[in-house]
Amino acid sequence: MTVMDEVTDHFSAYPDFVNQKLQIAAETLTVTGLKSLINFPQTIYMFRDPLLTSAMNGLELIDVFTSLGQPISVDRNTIITEILDGMLVAVHEASGLVVSIYPVPQPNSRAISLPTMENSIGGANSAFNESLDNNIMMLRSHLNSADLQVKTYEFGNQVKNRVSLCFLDKTIDPMLLQNLKHKLESDPTTEITNMLELSHRLGFTKFTWVTHYMAFELPQNTARALKNGKAVLFIDRLPFSIVLPSLFSDLFMSEDDLNHPPIYSWLMRSLRFLGVMLTLILPGLYVALVSVNPDVLRFELAHSIARSRLDVPYPAVIEALLLLCVLELILEAIIRLPSSIGPTITMVGGIVLGQAVVDAKLVSNLLIIILATTTIANAAVVGYQNTYVLRLFKYLLLFLAAILGVLGIMSGLLIICAYIAGNRTLGIPYLQLIRPKGE
Repeated sequence: MTVMDEVTDHFSAYPDFVNQKLQIAAETLTVTGLKSLINFPQTIYMFRDPLLTSAMNGLELIDVFTSLGQPISVDRNTIITEILDGMLVAVHEASGLVVSIYPVPQPNSRAISLPTMENSIGGANSAFNESLDNNIMMLRSHLNSADLQVKTYEFGNQVKNRVSLCFLDKTIDPMLLQNLKHKLESDPTTEITNMLELSHRLGFTKFTWVTHYMAFELPQNTARALKNGKAVLFIDRLPFSIVLPSLFSDLFMSEDDLNHPPIYSWLMRSLRFLGVMLTLILPGLYVALVSVNPDVLRFELAHSIARSRLDVPYPAVIEALLLLCVLELILEAIIRLPSSIGPTITMVGGIVLGQAVVDAKLVSNLLIIILATTTIANAAVVGYQNTYVLRLFKYLLLFLAAILGVLGIMSGLLIICAYIAGNRTLGIPYLQLIRPKGE
């Protein structure tokens, strides 16, 4: 059995496998591929046209055949890999020469469209999609630089997947690049198809509260990260870029800020910082002032809060936790429900539920205001993954405030600062301003 017979036998159970013989002049050629990945009518036309032209002009067909693609070894596994990667494999029957040719592909990803998780204000609206090649093309169109380097790795044994590393050669921190390359090149047999597998590969701990990366749909945000000395990863079939490392300043700075006058940019960043502080402190401050340190309030305010909680049967911390859990469920429902009905259902449900729990004397009116403010402020930061960090830290301050009051909030802020100061991503400290710099 020849090598091509073995390849044909391997793909015998594939309904989309094509093995077609072509007669050009006196030569016989065999082309194979998967029609689910290759547009065969256009590809065959592209393949035959130069060969027929060479035959009519008296040129050596074998030379033209070799120039159509990349010659590969006559090896069963190599040929199977090329076919699964969407290449057209052509065989010259007389000489046994095998060539891998870039075909006209079948459209296997959605067209470039508007972003779904990020909004662009005054910038480009094109978003990354599931095609790794399209994503690199879009990045190059936003960052036309000779220093832009792209290195592609292939991972997995059973399921092959590509990961591309992009960086600016003269801008990236050398220690960051060295650590990242070492992690990616250490074991090419493991699969990387999602963020969890990538985190394991890069050595990130499972129990970290601070995110080590930023995920961007917009190419201009990715280009800005590269110009700031960061590294960017693209994983095939994931419609976003992965920017490493994530820094503290990423919570407040966006590429869209540069489309406004500097004074407005600084005002927007100040608002985002205020949103972070409100998200962290407000729920815990309510619990501290109601149940532990009511004496620090003015008499009129303390009397008003006490009247609003007159018939509430639970302690302040239980009251806050009850409503926070409801808000977390609403936020999760907004993500899971269809976009056509999700916002309407969650908004109406939130209004009806909020009014009902107040009328039932389960929570106070003031707590509704505080938690609504907290939820809005939580969405002011840049990057949806950063909202998870603030939501977790918020509960830490809430429990400390229930035990120690205002002192617990101050202690919690100190713990948070110490924790994030000790975090590093591939050797880069989290508390950097804009550009990652190794120590």
